[in-house]
Amino acid sequence: MKRVRCPKCDQYIIFDETNYQAGQSLVFQCQRCGKQFGIKMGTSKLHNTQKEENPDEDANEKGCGSIVVIENVFHYKQVLPLQMGDNVIGRYMKGSGVNCPIETVDPSVDMNHCIINVSRDKHGKLKYVLRDGPSYTGTFVDNVILGDNERRVIENETLFTIGATSIILRTNEEDD
Repeated sequence: MKRVRCPKCDQYIIFDETNYQAGQSLVFQCQRCGKQFGIKMGTSKLHNTQKEENPDEDANEKGCGSIVVIENVFHYKQVLPLQMGDNVIGRYMKGSGVNCPIETVDPSVDMNHCIINVSRDKHGKLKYVLRDGPSYTGTFVDNVILGDNERRVIENETLFTIGATSIILRTNEEDD
């Protein structure tokens, strides 16, 4: 399955690319905004010049680990790299300024849902601290909701939930 983004409203449209041949032109109509746009099937010249994409490996380029958004009815699997300092996690919206945007239609994920702060402890090891945004539906770690102003230290493979979306922390293995 492939996906294209509407140039007007940024909504993804998913289609089965195996039904079409290279060089074939396709026209889509966005169900959200009604915009019609076309694409041409084939390989992008830009994509050929870039390295092969492997989101699980590329997410650790900065050495701070990543979060893995688990695929569910609202969205596909996403791997988002973390950076030192505050990583604001929330729903993707064009121009929102969230530095870990999740592309989802899950109505229970806020635009600024939660924050993972990545820092170093007194021994120089990476430390991951999760706190709620604050959000309307809360942030859950091990099925326990984080309270207002509560911070929770999380470790590699910690599962946390925002709305109906589950996320797993992947730390930098070399630093553990």
